[in-house]
Amino acid sequence: MSEAGVESYAGASEWDGGALPYKVGHKKLGMWLFIMSDSLTFGALLFAYSYARIASVEWPKPFPFFPSIVFSSVMTLCLLSSSLTMVMAVSAAKRRDKRTARKWIFATMFFGAAFVVLHLIEWGHLIGDGLMAFELPEEWLKMWPGASPLFGATFFGITGLHMFHVFSGLCYLGVIALFIKRFDEEHVEVSGLYWHFVDLVWMFVFPLIYLLSIKPS
Repeated sequence: MSEAGVESYAGASEWDGGALPYKVGHKKLGMWLFIMSDSLTFGALLFAYSYARIASVEWPKPFPFFPSIVFSSVMTLCLLSSSLTMVMAVSAAKRRDKRTARKWIFATMFFGAAFVVLHLIEWGHLIGDGLMAFELPEEWLKMWPGASPLFGATFFGITGLHMFHVFSGLCYLGVIALFIKRFDEEHVEVSGLYWHFVDLVWMFVFPLIYLLSIKPS
């Protein structure tokens, strides 16, 4: 290829057909690889939960519509709202408006922190009722005599791992927001990928663990 051809190829825009089809930054590629590996982890856990539920003679359905399902729905709304604010943060970063991007990141952190606090409150109520990793409350055993004690282990294991990811995301976003002047838009976009992944995982956890375990009236 001639020098003129090389220069023309190097200067071609993405829409001119001269850009590499798989061109991606190393930070974004690393995050996508992490998301793929973490998806396998959550997928395996949710599969194990489903198998334990199907294989059990009786599986507890302890969540009444009010307040449990309403409470968890508010938690879901917090995460969905945080996804929206994260989109706004990435959009502002691409416009190189770092001040606005920081505000939207802080808004994302607010909704994420609200999710964690609400989740901890829910855990506190369940533990107070007597739910442990391999032990069910006495009231549950009266309603479901053959209930599997694995409910607590799977519930705390899956929701706890997800909550840890949300907490890690809050720390990640906090660093990006505090030092955003040192970072470019790709850093904000990569952090957004992680946050959207955490939100997406909850969209599987919520119906599988909560909505399928609504207490019969």
